[in-house]
Amino acid sequence: MIEGDDLDLFERSLEHATASHTGPALDAALEDLGWHDALAADERAAVSRLFALQGTANVTSSALDDVLAHALDRDRHAVVLPAIGRWTAPAALDRGRLTVDGLATASVRTRAVAVVVARVDETHSLFEFDITTLRRRSIDGVDPSLALVAVEGEIDGGTEIGPVDWPSAVALGQLALGHELVGASRRMLDLAREHALDRIQFGQPIAMFQAVRHRLADTLVAIEAADAALEAAWLDRASVSAAMAKAMAGRAARTACRHCQQVLAGIGFTTEHPFHRYVRRILVLEQLLGAPRSLTRELGDEVLTTRLLPALVPL
Repeated sequence: MIEGDDLDLFERSLEHATASHTGPALDAALEDLGWHDALAADERAAVSRLFALQGTANVTSSALDDVLAHALDRDRHAVVLPAIGRWTAPAALDRGRLTVDGLATASVRTRAVAVVVARVDETHSLFEFDITTLRRRSIDGVDPSLALVAVEGEIDGGTEIGPVDWPSAVALGQLALGHELVGASRRMLDLAREHALDRIQFGQPIAMFQAVRHRLADTLVAIEAADAALEAAWLDRASVSAAMAKAMAGRAARTACRHCQQVLAGIGFTTEHPFHRYVRRILVLEQLLGAPRSLTRELGDEVLTTRLLPALVPL
């Protein structure tokens, strides 16, 4: 476990790295800081700190790739992620041939070996393969700076590593994305609050107006609720808790987008203001490894089918 002064130093180092670098430069900085070693030693500290800071600074890295690779016990491999909106295994196995349809981070351009998970009967199995055998296409879309890559195609001759716990790997990725959504939401709230204090109307800051205060307060409540759900999911370490926390973080981010845009008004629509970059990022992040509506619908269906509620997290 990373605790006390070591944790403070670790967090300050990550804050400096995310404030100064993005993309491959941030990957290199994380390597120098020993973030991968920290991930092996203390998942919660490594994941929660880095991804929250990534969200705050609106930067990118291959860390999500590394989180899933770590969960699958294949460190330093590129990992094929599920397609947008999905959290099921991104590959299907049919007569020894793998059909892949998923996403990857920018790491697929620099790492020769990749892994993908396929559902085999009632379990999941991990396969290792040469990434150049798949078609790769950069995703521009809403947030091209996220540098996601669509990967698809069929694989002959992939090496089967063996069974893996895919739900646990997805859960760890959902927690990472949840922290990044919360970090981005907090930064949007800061931007709106600063604007409300500086913008003068009728001789006083708009922060004095009740309607503005209500929007900012509602945003803060949504963010804190999502953060509390993430903390509970770390304690519980159950897949359903991680999915619920990811869904709450996505809903909180949407709330922050809506209310903070109203507070920022016209300036929030301009490319000169940083707010639009956070909105773009959130629109993509909330869809990765399951959109909020899909995750909550899945949970509801499971409750109706089993007639059982998820276990309460001990306080």
